[in-house]
Amino acid sequence: MSGSSRDSQELYNELASEYLQRPGVTIGRALQNDVLKVDGKIFAFLRSTRLVVKLPAKQAATLVAEGRAIPFESGGRTMKEWVAVEPPAEAGDDSWRRLMSDAIDYVGRGS
Repeated sequence: MSGSSRDSQELYNELASEYLQRPGVTIGRALQNDVLKVDGKIFAFLRSTRLVVKLPAKQAATLVAEGRAIPFESGGRTMKEWVAVEPPAEAGDDSWRRLMSDAIDYVGRGS
């Protein structure tokens, strides 16, 4: 892909396809979105153009404090382990890939 920013849906679909090849990973429907689950627990989904992932609360808070993510809210309630991240600005930026890896590791451990 060129140096322009990637389409968030395209990037998410590419990453989701990779995860769906792993044991225990499925796609489901929750929070008015298609969601990725590991062993029945949600770890990531796309909301508008942002990747939403479940991470350890400390990691989520750090991302928000650094301005790299915003807290995710559901039903007017801020979810302390969930953050929403803008799509990478540049091709070759694998931040979404790293965050999804962190999320599946965290949720898969029985968060």
